[in-house]
Amino acid sequence: MDLQIKGKVAFISGSTSGIGFAIAHRLLLEGAEVIINGRSNETVSKALAELKHLVDGAIVTGIAADFSKVEDVNFLVSKLPTVDILVNNAGIFEPKEFADITDEDWFRFFEVNVMSGIRLSRHCFPKMLDNNWGRIIFISSESAVFIPDEMIHYGMTKTAQLAVSRGLAELTKGTKVTVNSILPGPTKSSGVSTFINDLAKQSGTSIEETEKLFFEKMRPSSLLQRFASTDEIANTVAYYVSELASATNGASIRVEGGLIRSIT
Repeated sequence: MDLQIKGKVAFISGSTSGIGFAIAHRLLLEGAEVIINGRSNETVSKALAELKHLVDGAIVTGIAADFSKVEDVNFLVSKLPTVDILVNNAGIFEPKEFADITDEDWFRFFEVNVMSGIRLSRHCFPKMLDNNWGRIIFISSESAVFIPDEMIHYGMTKTAQLAVSRGLAELTKGTKVTVNSILPGPTKSSGVSTFINDLAKQSGTSIEETEKLFFEKMRPSSLLQRFASTDEIANTVAYYVSELASATNGASIRVEGGLIRSIT
């Protein structure tokens, strides 16, 4: 299937590993020109080398920026060319008891997970409207709807992303610009692997047993009953940034393995 994005310029925040890297890889395979992002020049250089190895003739560059630092974001924005596709993927998470989440934690999570997408969209969105074509995707989470009791601050930021995404979509009426959110479920990214490894150490069980118990105890409503792969998420994103998805706008698209039981 030709997604008709060959030659389109895409920027993906937080894309040196995990879901972001998988999205970059998938869009390069479709012929898009991709700009990746990580927190350091070292991680960006490593990811660039890997992507060029994976995709012959890949047109891919990178810009280092830490989204917890406003000066880094300002630098990134100053270096960004006009982009056709913006994927707001940068984000942080951590399990923490509600009573232990400090004011600093709340603001830090909002700064990285929400303001990163707002700042990038504020820069890219007007140019997309001027060009009458563009795609903005917010990588939210099933945690936006199914708020996890072990990281309420994370869930709050993911819900906020849905509000921003829908609000921006309202401003695209009558244009060929779309803004949507993708809601992955538990996904086997490097961060989640670390999370599971830590749980395994704490409980003294194997990785396999910990994963099984995670779905039995913490996500029992999942129909998939396993972690999704980053490629499964990337395939979904690739479609919704494509020309073929032109009729989908202002939507929250679930890729969470049936974990959320509501039908709306």
